Amino acid sequence: MPTNTLLIYALAWVGLSIVGILNGMLRVYTYGRLLPELRAHQLSTLTGILLFGLFTWLLNRRWPIASAGQAVTIGLLWLALTVAFEFLFGHYVIGHPWSRLLHDYNLGAGRVWALVLLWVAVAPYVMFRLTP
Repeated sequence: MPTNTLLIYALAWVGLSIVGILNGMLRVYTYGRLLPELRAHQLSTLTGILLFGLFTWLLNRRWPIASAGQAVTIGLLWLALTVAFEFLFGHYVIGHPWSRLLHDYNLGAGRVWALVLLWVAVAPYVMFRLTP
């Protein structure tokens, strides 16, 4: 992978984070006030996946991913950055206990955050495959 492409997509992760923050704000200030917390979490997961997909699609149109391997590398990079940010920032900066951070990973309880992480990891590959 050319260094420029890796750097562009590493920096683009900051944009991905901003999209995630905006999605969370949308939930908190709109439908999160009307829905039970679990349903708001699930809807936010869906809107996050859609917004991340749009962001990735637009990014790939501007800076096309050159190969499947490059797409996989970008996805794994984004996944690692997202998980590291969530746990390191969430625990050491915000002060959330580990149990709270792990709470959204409980699929059995309807917590579907892991689907967002899965999408972050595969979205670059999906967009690469969708690009003619």
